[in-house]
Amino acid sequence: MQRKGLGLLLAAAAAYGYYKYSKMTEEQKRDLANTIKEKGRKIFGSLVPQSQSEATGQGYGQSSNYSG
Repeated sequence: MQRKGLGLLLAAAAAYGYYKYSKMTEEQKRDLANTIKEKGRKIFGSLVPQSQSEATGQGYGQSSNYSG
């Protein structure tokens, strides 16, 4: 019975989040996306040692120029 209540709670939270996101302006959506990206970079930087990220030859979030 507890799982059913948890599922309902998660569904309600997702619906509320979707509603709030749909009411945001383009600028607010862009700010939210930038905030999430920055937090992701911080988490990635703390989990991956600096020597490993330098060994790949490119930073996080950069595309490769490989064409082959």
